Amino acid sequence: GEETWTKLRDEAGVQDTFLTYEVYEDEITMQLVTEACRLLEMKPELVLNQFGEYFFEFCKRSGYDHMLRTLGGDLFEFIENLDALHSYLALSYKEINAPSFRVEKNQENTMFLHYYSDRRGLCHIVPGIIGAVAKDFFNSEITMEIVNQLEELGRTGKKEHVVFLVTQQPATTAAGSIVVSNTDGPSKLTKSLRPQIGRCKTMILSKEVRITRKLLKGFQPVYPRSLNIDLKTFCNVFPFHIIFNEQLVVCQAGVNLQRIVPGLQTVNIHVDQYFSIMHPEVPFTISSIRTFINSHFVLQTRRDMMPRAWRDRPMLQLRGQMIWMSSLGCMLYQASPLLRSLQELEERHMHISDIAPHDVTRDLILLNQQRLAEIELSNQLERKKEELHLLSQHLEEERKKTENLLYAMLPKHVANQLKEGKTVEAGEFKECTILFSDVVTFTNICTQCEPIHIVLMLNSMYLRFDRLTTVHNVYKVETIGDAYMVVGGVPIPVSSHAERVANFALGMILAAREVINPVTGGPIQIRVGLHSGPVLAGVVGEKMPRYCLFGDTVNTASRMESHGLPNKIHLSPSVYQDKNFVIQKRGEIEVKGKGRMTTYFLERNIGVSEEQIMGFPVLDPGSGKVDLYLIPMKYGDSPSKVSLSSHISDPHPCPAIKTRDSESYGSLHTDDQSEDGVQDQLKETDETQMKHFGQLETKHEEQQLDDLVDDRHQAIVEQQGNITAMGTSPPNNQNKRARTRICVIL
Repeated sequence: GEETWTKLRDEAGVQDTFLTYEVYEDEITMQLVTEACRLLEMKPELVLNQFGEYFFEFCKRSGYDHMLRTLGGDLFEFIENLDALHSYLALSYKEINAPSFRVEKNQENTMFLHYYSDRRGLCHIVPGIIGAVAKDFFNSEITMEIVNQLEELGRTGKKEHVVFLVTQQPATTAAGSIVVSNTDGPSKLTKSLRPQIGRCKTMILSKEVRITRKLLKGFQPVYPRSLNIDLKTFCNVFPFHIIFNEQLVVCQAGVNLQRIVPGLQTVNIHVDQYFSIMHPEVPFTISSIRTFINSHFVLQTRRDMMPRAWRDRPMLQLRGQMIWMSSLGCMLYQASPLLRSLQELEERHMHISDIAPHDVTRDLILLNQQRLAEIELSNQLERKKEELHLLSQHLEEERKKTENLLYAMLPKHVANQLKEGKTVEAGEFKECTILFSDVVTFTNICTQCEPIHIVLMLNSMYLRFDRLTTVHNVYKVETIGDAYMVVGGVPIPVSSHAERVANFALGMILAAREVINPVTGGPIQIRVGLHSGPVLAGVVGEKMPRYCLFGDTVNTASRMESHGLPNKIHLSPSVYQDKNFVIQKRGEIEVKGKGRMTTYFLERNIGVSEEQIMGFPVLDPGSGKVDLYLIPMKYGDSPSKVSLSSHISDPHPCPAIKTRDSESYGSLHTDDQSEDGVQDQLKETDETQMKHFGQLETKHEEQQLDDLVDDRHQAIVEQQGNITAMGTSPPNNQNKRARTRICVIL
């Protein structure tokens, strides 16, 4: 399957795709075979055998079915002509390095198959291929066993010689399939006639077989008493033949071959001085040639024996048949030039007229020229296809990056609607929990540090907080400066929104301990505030759309954060719940714009561990491995259907500047917010802008007095609330150092 192939390819370290006419190293094959044996837990012999069976089916599907079926009338002839098939394929596949086959008839239904190859270790492919051929083409079963396996040291190239003993079961004859008498039938007449019809068919068939055998057995060829052709005509009609004796001395040669190899005109020269045997790769001796007498022989001229002016030309190759003439004790090599294209013909300074008219090499050159053009076109199409495949992969990767970036800015279902060109309607959520957090004394940190240190600190903190949003499945609304806003139950309503946000807040306190304050060198301190209630939500803007929340719930959650204490999670009464959370009552405090409220501090969750809150995996002591993936916390609810309000009109956008106490997050203000609140917002906006530049400029004296009065009031309220909640314990003056100094100055 594709999945197993992908895994196998990755383990072997090979490329994804392979082009048809490209040449690849044999090491790739061996790597794939080795990894397949390991991955599938199979022996190499079995893997290669099955590969041979599949390769035969692959060849048939690739258009070679008809060619293979006409290769021979039986298995012996089929194997005997395999080398001729490989020689033909070499016209298209110039770099082919095919194995060589030689077959010897032994006893009845048995033969010896000699397999020669440059590639060691692949001989077990042969039984798979030959077995599939015998079963498909000749309807017979065979068994193959290796009787000898050795290195051919005397050979010039092939490194492995394997001898198989092939035992073939006789195929079912046509006559046997016809002589089938079935006496069962619905009709008595048919039942009585069937034996007679079968006997008649058998008699007719037997008669035809006897006549055919008689004709074949009685045929005797007629030979003339003398050869009725003169030597000159013979050498012109067969211009590329050679006759040499057992000592390899050339006795006769064709006229065109003499013109291309002038040395053949010399008396008593040896053929091996001017030619080398390229295929089959055997020594140039009469005994070796007679052993492979049924193979096609390819001879190539030797460059060192050619005229000096011709040595830069490509060497001529001849392909033909060796015929042993026992009466003369000579070998006849009847050959034709091995040329694949008109270009090769021109490179050897030859013409079509140099080839005998009866020689089909003429037609092969012209036909193969057209085939080579088609192959080049096929190569171009295949390369373009591969380029398109790579471009498609890159496009898919970029699309995923774009989607991930979009999903990071907007909820997934909202982003999908925007991609489809749909209008995203604003929604009303009856119940949700909003969280605000900011860094204590962030203004002082900005004044005493380089901007890069501030960026690194915030990035380290936000990366940890973003990780927690995945663990608890809450939605990150936005971050401005040091403020971090999260909501639970929006945009997908869930009943456990308060529990999720509370656990997220506990995780924030734990994560903040790992972030270093660049001023003090210790952990940073954050304030966290939570509030539950209804909100309106919708997409604002087109150029940089944002999913914003509106309503008094946003204002109240911001107040919980601004009125909180360092490293404390400040809760409003609407968030208070009894589950597994340890909650400490703070008491009644004055909340700016809200009056007096009874608030609480969230201490911890006794129902889960800190590792679960942080999404850390549990170490398996048995394996010693740690899973690096996040482990989301499991909650008892499931997301419910989003309920959208259809009567919402004209929502106001959120302000783009964050104030020190996060007042600007609420855009739909309630009647409790007065004109003074708007003035405070403008005043704190100015201060926030200076904070982002890392410096505070001198303001007007009246503006400074207003700031100091607000800070003093804020400090007094926090101290009173802390004393009310914790008895006589003083607040953490280290975290309120700036406000304490202001109070002393006043």
